Amino acid sequence: MSNNSPVFHRTGILFVLSAPSGAGKTTLTAALRQKPDFVYAVSCTTRAPRSGEINGEDYTFLDDADFQARITAGEFLEHAEVHGRHYGTLKRTVLDQLRTGIDVLIDIDTQGAASIRACADPFIQAALADVFIMPPSLDELRRRLMRRGTETDEQIQMRLTNAAAEMERWREYRYTIISGSMEEDIEKFRAVMRAERYLSRRLSLHPA
Repeated sequence: MSNNSPVFHRTGILFVLSAPSGAGKTTLTAALRQKPDFVYAVSCTTRAPRSGEINGEDYTFLDDADFQARITAGEFLEHAEVHGRHYGTLKRTVLDQLRTGIDVLIDIDTQGAASIRACADPFIQAALADVFIMPPSLDELRRRLMRRGTETDEQIQMRLTNAAAEMERWREYRYTIISGSMEEDIEKFRAVMRAERYLSRRLSLHPA
């Protein structure tokens, strides 16, 4: 006898992850990408690649003219200028995945997250689950930036000034994770992912 019971389906969740520079967002994202829980939306940027970064995997590296042309064509879900460079997420890739029930992870700054929240598309609004990684303190953030050894003292001070402003915006996010060890941050983020996937409003019944 055939089973004609209806089946549960859900559309994808748009996980938006933000954190001040040096708070561990890049490392956290890299660790989360080790498991096939979602599709990672590779951002476009006009900055030069850093050592070891791969075009199309870490970022899609564009020149200023190409980036501006894509803005004019309306191809970005969000875009912003950060530290003098442009960053953006392509809209079509994200929407295609979400509509087929695949979760998408984007790691962007607070400006980009605000742009997504302001998006008029009701599908994006329904899919959104934004998460802010809050450093324990500015002193701890300074230690992490100095430990990286990739910026001058002047650059570190600029990032700390920007970080202080970004940390004031934590209330705009649905979830805030107080950063601890990398293992703790991963587990906390995965707890958010599990909770979002169990939301009743994300489920719908379809004929078998």
